[in-house]
Amino acid sequence: MEVKKRKKNIIIVSIAVVLAIVAVWVALRGLRTATFEQDYHIEDIASVCRVYISDKENNNVLLERNDADSTWLVDGKYEASQPMVDLMLETLHTMRIRQQVNKNAVSNVIKRISTSSVKVEVYQRKPFINWFGGRLQLFPRTKLTTTYFIGFETQDQMASHIYRKGDKLPYIIHIPGFRGFLAPRFPTAATAWRSHRIAAVDIKHLSRVELTIPACPEESFAIFREGDDFRMELTSPRRPVDGFDTMRVAQLLSSFTNLNFDEYASAVPNANPDSSLAQAPRAILRITDTDGNTHEVKTYIKYQNPDDHRAMPDESMYEMFDINRLYAIVDNTDTVLIQYYIFDNILQPASYFRGQAPSSFAQ
Repeated sequence: MEVKKRKKNIIIVSIAVVLAIVAVWVALRGLRTATFEQDYHIEDIASVCRVYISDKENNNVLLERNDADSTWLVDGKYEASQPMVDLMLETLHTMRIRQQVNKNAVSNVIKRISTSSVKVEVYQRKPFINWFGGRLQLFPRTKLTTTYFIGFETQDQMASHIYRKGDKLPYIIHIPGFRGFLAPRFPTAATAWRSHRIAAVDIKHLSRVELTIPACPEESFAIFREGDDFRMELTSPRRPVDGFDTMRVAQLLSSFTNLNFDEYASAVPNANPDSSLAQAPRAILRITDTDGNTHEVKTYIKYQNPDDHRAMPDESMYEMFDINRLYAIVDNTDTVLIQYYIFDNILQPASYFRGQAPSSFAQ
């Protein structure tokens, strides 16, 4: 009997403890609600692990943090632009309430936000149990913590009208010290969030660089690793190059440490690459690292927009070809724009690296 009584007491105590925990949790939630309007921003920005952004035109993008290395992915498969992600997180952390919406304008503001806004869902990695000021945290989980509806900018264009799910009213939100409004920091196009990186390969991890020039096959070449050194060969027909300009080759190989393109063609207004891509590639660049991974860049002459010709005061100044940028297809996937300024030392013919007079291919 004594044993049964002891077990019964243990059960009663256990239930009491659980009820006490629930009571504390409810009380804390009540406290959170009471201060809801004062903590409009995301304080613990390091815990943000997922952000889903969508608009009223069915455009959407999902940003997720990789816990293994803290990098971010776009839609689960593309490398994200870290500066873009950092700017978004900084915005979520630094935005503040500037003022309440005028009572007479609330109805109109809510109507405009409901018909035209960007929805931002913020997910955070939060422990189910978080006691003693965070000293005891158990059972971490990914949880939707905040949903914002980012609406139109204020008349002075220094803040945005935003409604946060759970609030009674929308607010005018700004970033103290920043001159501008918030919506541009939350684009819904996936390309706006994707990294512009083509390759990030240190020289010590480079295995082979090959440039094929369809219009001048005799100028096509490859530079490849042989032990701790590099060799050069012509590839059409294949034959070794005994002497080459080591300075120019070293400059070429160092270009792939952080090689980026300028912009996605789809993100450029009035871009029309079809006529350019219908032609043969100007050059085909292949970069292979020591792990066997290869990045390919096919480049194409970019024609100018004919409308520019008609708009120029002096038509003789019109250039048929864009003298600043080329089209390129990266890894047979994305059509992008690249700058001559970045690629001039890369897309040079074999004669350039052999210290000879340049062929007609060279600019």
